[in-house]
Amino acid sequence: MHSTRILGRGIAALAALGAIAAGPVHGAAAGSTDLTGSSRVGATSSDLGADGDTAAAGRPGRDCTVPTGTSQVDVELGGVAYPVRVHVPDVDGRAAALPMVLNLHPSNGNAESISAYNDLDLTADAEGFITVAPNGVLPAADPNPDQVWFWNVPGVPTTAGEYPPPDTRDDVEFLTAVIDTMVGLGCADPHRVYATGHSGGARMASAYACARPDKVAAIAPVAGLRAGRPSPDDPSAVELQSCAPRRSVPVITFHGDADTVNPYQGNSDKRWGYTTQLAVQSWARMNGCTTGPRVEPVTEHVTKETYTTCRGRADVVLYKVAGGTHSWPGGNDSSATQEVSATELIWEFFTHYRR
Repeated sequence: MHSTRILGRGIAALAALGAIAAGPVHGAAAGSTDLTGSSRVGATSSDLGADGDTAAAGRPGRDCTVPTGTSQVDVELGGVAYPVRVHVPDVDGRAAALPMVLNLHPSNGNAESISAYNDLDLTADAEGFITVAPNGVLPAADPNPDQVWFWNVPGVPTTAGEYPPPDTRDDVEFLTAVIDTMVGLGCADPHRVYATGHSGGARMASAYACARPDKVAAIAPVAGLRAGRPSPDDPSAVELQSCAPRRSVPVITFHGDADTVNPYQGNSDKRWGYTTQLAVQSWARMNGCTTGPRVEPVTEHVTKETYTTCRGRADVVLYKVAGGTHSWPGGNDSSATQEVSATELIWEFFTHYRR
């Protein structure tokens, strides 16, 4: 595996290729639309450089400085450099910025485990997009020889039932730094950045879309869609103020109705709480959808629910798996349905959107 070291969001220089540790390295201080729809809303302050353009975040079309294949890029935040797994396809025209998909691991997982689980790299090679698989910040074991992690999902405890310390890395800020770094390197097209994830990674992708809808063109949480944190007073309800995106975000999601980790029917856990159906309906409401749900069978055990006529054409789609477990449809898991491929359906959905 190659390794490329990046210092700062401004991307000052690249260091030599070489091996990099799995843990953090301390360094120097430092509304979506359908492709047929309207153009992107103007850049936010986080997109702009000192000269008022998008230079600080990189311009699409600049040569990508990350090698093809799988490598690691250091992303710096708060004076700490975090190695991030990156897979760049070997395609004609690679010098142009490519679409990018954040691939977020589940709780007790890591970048390598999610990449092996959903085979997103294979689809990336075939379709010509970049996959980026960061690691969460919270160790899922102590000691942690397998380098497994939790995400610091805003406002909720981990699967261990513990709230992160106040000084824990902000993973919303971290994912923003990941995006900005890849755009700044000339690799990722800032208008075509997407996020997917499984379980805890799905919850993190959901939370990121709530907080930074200006950064992602669409999301695809698998077995973990949320629309804000559960209400502290009543976990069966959504705390509305915890997810109030300033623009619509298209959503495609997958969930088994026999999932016992993140139950489709919900539970009283402050990490999970309200039902998957409420999460889907909440995104449809936030996206201003006025039609749906349209329910149609896909296979023997899979149905598709779609909300359309949404603001910015930001549809909301649920694939519900009857008897489905806490798994990635089509993934490398003996308990996962093979009737549909979530990975293929996710990418097909993403191709319709840019921001």
